[in-house]
Amino acid sequence: MRAIVIEGFGGPEHLVYRDLPEPEPVSGQVVIEVKAFGLNHAEMHMRRGEWAEAAPVSGIECVGIVAACPGGEFPVGAKVAALMGGLGRTINGSYAEYTRVPATNVALIESDLSWAELAAIPETYATAWTCLFRNLEVTAGQTLVVRGGTSSFGQAAINLAVDAGVRVTATTRHADRFAMLAALGAEHMEVERPDLSHGMAGTGEVDAVLDLVGNSTILDSLDLLRRGGRACLAGWLGGLAPIRDFNPLLQMASGVYLTFFGSFVFGKPGFPLSDVPLQEIAEKVAAGRLPAKPSRVFRFDEIREAHAVMESGEARGKMVVVR
Repeated sequence: MRAIVIEGFGGPEHLVYRDLPEPEPVSGQVVIEVKAFGLNHAEMHMRRGEWAEAAPVSGIECVGIVAACPGGEFPVGAKVAALMGGLGRTINGSYAEYTRVPATNVALIESDLSWAELAAIPETYATAWTCLFRNLEVTAGQTLVVRGGTSSFGQAAINLAVDAGVRVTATTRHADRFAMLAALGAEHMEVERPDLSHGMAGTGEVDAVLDLVGNSTILDSLDLLRRGGRACLAGWLGGLAPIRDFNPLLQMASGVYLTFFGSFVFGKPGFPLSDVPLQEIAEKVAAGRLPAKPSRVFRFDEIREAHAVMESGEARGKMVVVR
């Protein structure tokens, strides 16, 4: 099969095409004929050598057709989505014609959406849904701040929150993207800055913050919250550098909750992928309730171009690759 391999760490030129054996069927795992996959910043960090783990074949998610399933968890020929479960980290991922995934990290996703449209859903929407409705436990009428709102993850979170009746404030580094956030349903927009809590309307009254900027802003996010409010750290748009000399006693706001979510736990006990209503989300996308169209679609042989756009910060939404 044809696959895209990380051959040395560095820029997009280190993504090369190779012929590899097709994955063998194994009980408890699903062999998927990959039809399309979404692009994720995690894969950029893996390519650069900045991630703790990186398999030779990258790609942490895909949509496609079940080619083999020895355990019978899914029928051969079914449409499915797959994400994480070691994909692209500890086992070869979705940048290939076929991939093999633990059955616990596969979900049926029957839909008339195109493969490109389906590929915009799994990783981004599964993670956003879990952050919002499991970690943050947001409900209709509450106030939510999404930091990094114009990222694909941020847009998915805004879409899901607005659909659930949550009142959203969203941040972006570029004021000329306020219109994009307003079109998604955000009620207020702010230019992203490290001291957002200083001067933002409603500071100290916010119910929840989804922080996708990362360690550089999470302590400030805690200062936005009302007593009993929750912040969820789930992205690193601002880089991977840790919080220096973090001392909760001196730096963390009192009476608020800090939580974290990483999609690498999907499929593990306590985090079943079946908990995420991917089928319902796909149906809402098809009905136009969730505007989850990909921002750009690339061909399989355009992976370097796709990574270059992702690295430039000009993706403006979820980019996908189709075979």
